[in-house]
Amino acid sequence: MQPYQERLARLLAQSGALFFRSGLRLKDGRPTPYFANLGVFRSGRLALELGRCFADWLVASGRAGQVDVILGPSYKGSAIAQATAIALWQDHGQDLLFEYDRKEQKTHGEASGQGNMFVTGALTEGARVLILDDVGTSMATKVELLEKVQAHQAAQGIRLSMVGVALAVDRQQVQAVYDAEGQVIEGARGPDACAAFIQKTGLEVWPLLGIRQCVEFLHQCGEPVLVEGARRPLDDGLLRQVRDYLAVYGREV
Repeated sequence: MQPYQERLARLLAQSGALFFRSGLRLKDGRPTPYFANLGVFRSGRLALELGRCFADWLVASGRAGQVDVILGPSYKGSAIAQATAIALWQDHGQDLLFEYDRKEQKTHGEASGQGNMFVTGALTEGARVLILDDVGTSMATKVELLEKVQAHQAAQGIRLSMVGVALAVDRQQVQAVYDAEGQVIEGARGPDACAAFIQKTGLEVWPLLGIRQCVEFLHQCGEPVLVEGARRPLDDGLLRQVRDYLAVYGREV
């Protein structure tokens, strides 16, 4: 693992963003032994540390020089984009623009008479744009954001170059399957959301850290995680739960 990956894994554990609890269910209705909620990165330190992980990945991968604008989908992605831009400047001396979308069009002020779905005005002619977000399960948020980008290009008469999508954490699992009544079928394996997104959009998806890497590292180093509300090392039993879960719902990597 790269240093930024190890730092991110420790941050997930120390912040409580990664936690284990019985009875957890995903938004799609499936059970899960663990959850990753990067919404708890709500302090200046945690936000900047997450931004530093993304910034270090951008530099280590060589993509920092291939990007003009960092775009974060609202709401969590907007904070990630800003923190990453700050970290890139502070740590690497690279000054990139950041942008994020609105939930509703702005039609007053500088947007009078035209409407605008973006906030900072960074999406201008020829810009190379990289999307950053916390996790990707269904990838629906990223698809919606790309639709807004397409509409913005058409409205402004400009062309943008979409570089790809970078995620903090990849759950590395397939989508849910539902019965005729719309109830989730537990144990059933749906399509690979990332693969479907790549095929649909032609954009690459780069996760900073896969959940398999994360739990294996935390198990090996003995970093405590939140388990049923108390902190303890990620032991053999928890590791087995994750492995068994991914054997059912996991995506092949």
